Amino acid sequence: MLAFPDRLEAAVRRRGTPVLVGLDPRWDMLPDGLRGGDPGDLGARAGAVETFCCGVIDVVAPMVAAVKPQVAFFEQLGPAGMAVLARVIAHAQRAGLLVILDGKRNDIGSTAVAYAKAFLGSSGQSPWGADALTVSPYLGADSLEPFVDLACQRGAGVFVLVKTSNPGGRMLQDLVAEGRPVYRHVADHVEALAAATAGRCGYGVVGAVVGATYPEQLAELRSAMPHAWFLVPGFGAQGATARDVAAAMDPRGTGAVINSSRALIFAFRREPFASRFGPERWQQAVEAATREMIEGLRADTPAGRLGDS
Repeated sequence: MLAFPDRLEAAVRRRGTPVLVGLDPRWDMLPDGLRGGDPGDLGARAGAVETFCCGVIDVVAPMVAAVKPQVAFFEQLGPAGMAVLARVIAHAQRAGLLVILDGKRNDIGSTAVAYAKAFLGSSGQSPWGADALTVSPYLGADSLEPFVDLACQRGAGVFVLVKTSNPGGRMLQDLVAEGRPVYRHVADHVEALAAATAGRCGYGVVGAVVGATYPEQLAELRSAMPHAWFLVPGFGAQGATARDVAAAMDPRGTGAVINSSRALIFAFRREPFASRFGPERWQQAVEAATREMIEGLRADTPAGRLGDS
């Protein structure tokens, strides 16, 4: 199988955009038409979540390269929710999308190996079949090795948390150790792993999660990790704009996928889409909001060059 970084670059170029659609199916934000029945019936709620996520996928698949299901919103629905997650992943891949599973997993030793075997590898290589997984570096280098090794074997990818988009992340990530913030130490290790696993596109199997809510650090980390694909959260609902994320991309418009979740999948709840579509036409709102994000990135970032060759 082609290496994940090369598959990701090919998909981004094919669609002409780095937009990554986050699937965060918050129950209280679903269209009213999907939230009927007993809210305590987890099976019914899981069914509504499946309908919603698959409906989002059907709309965005012709426009973007990948989706990012957030595992927590499925886990909170118990076994039925996890069964839905498996079907949502399969539905996305049948639609031609790469699936980056946002699970932020990690542990040490055999437990890390088990996490990696559980989540990484599509086409029947793992039970969940994700193309890539987000992982935490907090337990150190040896905790990342099983994910990297298995990702290389299975044509999958790993995105390591380096500089997250939440304000509280500064508590640990910005602490100075040996003269530099902790996030720079993590970035150095990620860059070494990425360089050692680089595919034909020049990027490696190991990527970095770097938030758009810190534009200066985003630019700093792009320079520090030239071989790492970036997964960039914080666009849209968290306040980051196209100009804030421009530094995440290389001059060709590749090297980063820009995630937006609530601003896209719940676009029917905000203007101007609420007035234009309303909850009854929520899928049209998703489509319109996704197109708006695509055009915004083309206008204000190197993503506008994706169609040049």
